Amino acid sequence: MSETTVITSRIPSELNASLERLAGEIDRSRAWIIATAVERYVREELEFVEFVQEGEADIAAGRVHSHEEVMRSLGVEKGKSRAA
Repeated sequence: MSETTVITSRIPSELNASLERLAGEIDRSRAWIIATAVERYVREELEFVEFVQEGEADIAAGRVHSHEEVMRSLGVEKGKSRAA
């Protein structure tokens, strides 16, 4: 079994009521729902942070393209939209 840590947080009463309802509907504990939600949130946010850091590393290393280069590669002429 993995090690766990207890955390405490204040949430609005309305959110707690929704949490209680969801727990009953899916036959899971509030703790399970909260742990799952926090795990998902942290994973997604860390993925985003890593994505940004990768982009910053590319910029620092000079691995960039100008707006004009990107538009040319997409076949968009300067001053014209693709829909035109």
